[in-house]
Amino acid sequence: MILSQDVFNERSGTVIAMAVTSQPQRAGFPLTLELDNTRLPKHSGLKISQVRTLAVKRIGRRIYRASAEQVAQAIEGLLEIIGE
Repeated sequence: MILSQDVFNERSGTVIAMAVTSQPQRAGFPLTLELDNTRLPKHSGLKISQVRTLAVKRIGRRIYRASAEQVAQAIEGLLEIIGE
């Protein structure tokens, strides 16, 4: 899931993203945010602890658009992990 805003993505040539996975969560505390799987090919979750910076040219077509609430939950989860 891309977290960064379009203006950042266009000017920097990169995006800030969190990984999406279809693998079940193994950790003892919530590191994965469940996504609305009616629009995804598999039952999927957002790996909150896996933040990446990727080149825009590596990004394929959009298959899912997260809601504002999901983005807020992802950022809140990341802040919890880093102790803010």
